[in-house]
Amino acid sequence: MQIVEYNRQKAKEYAKKWAYQRNPSYYNYDAIGGDCTNFVSQCIFYGCNTMNYNPKGWYYKNANDKTPSWTGVEFLAKFLLNNKSVGPFASLVEIEKIEIGDIVQLSFDGEVFGHSLIVVDKLQNDLDSIFVATHTFDSFGRKVSTYNYIKHRFLHIEGIRKW
Repeated sequence: MQIVEYNRQKAKEYAKKWAYQRNPSYYNYDAIGGDCTNFVSQCIFYGCNTMNYNPKGWYYKNANDKTPSWTGVEFLAKFLLNNKSVGPFASLVEIEKIEIGDIVQLSFDGEVFGHSLIVVDKLQNDLDSIFVATHTFDSFGRKVSTYNYIKHRFLHIEGIRKW
């Protein structure tokens, strides 16, 4: 197995293209809980071009054949932080380590994380200078500081494992 670099610019390009519309190749989950993590997974996939087809991995074939990690906020974090096999892997980092293509997750109650966003720009190491894209509350280039939340976490994609 080899580790390859995550293409952060491709992830950002995908986010820019699809932030305000839906890619017809993927189901739109807006009406059944939200589309944010589905969108973020699509962006990550565009930047890595590798899925993990293990039942506990990270993949999407269609609306009925996908892993919980493709569309679930907590499941995506668990996959990225624990993945030792094929596909993207990440670590929890402080704001200084965040880059374009990384993930921000928000908790609105202080306990469960319920929203995923992808970083599309970073000017400095503060929440006013990190810009994200997401679905459900569609946006591109929105400051993290404009969200009303209790807790946040940053997932830095370290790389992609390929066979």
